[in-house]
Amino acid sequence: MKPLVEKLPLSQNTSFVARTYRTPHFEVPWHQHIEYELILFLEGEGSAFIGNYIGEFKADDVFFLGSNLPHTFQKAHKDLITSAIVVQFTDDFWGPGFMQLPESKSILKLFSVALQGLKIQGATRQQLKPMLTELEHLQGFARIIRLCECLQAIATAHEYETVSTQEVSTFQAKNKDRIDRIFQFTIDNFQESIALSDVAATAGMSVPAFCSYFKKCTKKTYVDFLNEVRIGHACKLLIDTQKSVLEISYESGFNTLANFNKQFLKLKQLTPSGFRKQFRIQEQEEYRPDEFRTLNEMKNEK
Repeated sequence: MKPLVEKLPLSQNTSFVARTYRTPHFEVPWHQHIEYELILFLEGEGSAFIGNYIGEFKADDVFFLGSNLPHTFQKAHKDLITSAIVVQFTDDFWGPGFMQLPESKSILKLFSVALQGLKIQGATRQQLKPMLTELEHLQGFARIIRLCECLQAIATAHEYETVSTQEVSTFQAKNKDRIDRIFQFTIDNFQESIALSDVAATAGMSVPAFCSYFKKCTKKTYVDFLNEVRIGHACKLLIDTQKSVLEISYESGFNTLANFNKQFLKLKQLTPSGFRKQFRIQEQEEYRPDEFRTLNEMKNEK
């Protein structure tokens, strides 16, 4: 399945998009667009698929995606309300010469790095939240100024991680629809048993040819990619439900508990039970007021 190519929904008074999308308008399949995308999640959580990256998203997360980088954000479960402020713009919406100015050098470099997808971290993520929230409601030239401020904050702080290791040129190849079909097939079927022959057939290739093609395109084996998708889903179930590790292993597409534990430990450096326990400890510490800290904790901080 070739990724959906989105069209920028501009009005007569705007040169770029800045608006909130909320369930059911948030849900978008595997897609791509020429516009760069800056997205702040306001509600919900789920899995982020960006290039060959599989990870998680939650409220307050910010991503910056380069031009033509295929992606989709799938919410954790169908009844979950999900929303995000989405800013989309082309690299020349402010004129063909703007990005060639000496003052634009750092932004031009940021655009190049964003072709692999960026997840914003640290203080920059907190700084961007009110800026993007306000951007949606600004009018006139103030919109352009605020967008420039957002990009400058990301470019100067360097508080981000690149998420996709896949070369963007891969997506421009004449046979790129193959990798798109493979990704969509995996997103749709990871909870079921997937044989290499099944996914190879989706790509219209023999199993050996498919394995070689996928490794060349994504720098990882298909089994590794599939396990990443399944473990990402399992993490959400461990956090959001009281289901047993055994139930979660089956719901995430693993045939045996032993293999689930092995793959989870490989990717997360924790067992599933250890991951759940660590999350709950962190959650308790995050919301515990200072006055409830133990005496030993306060002594250790000195």
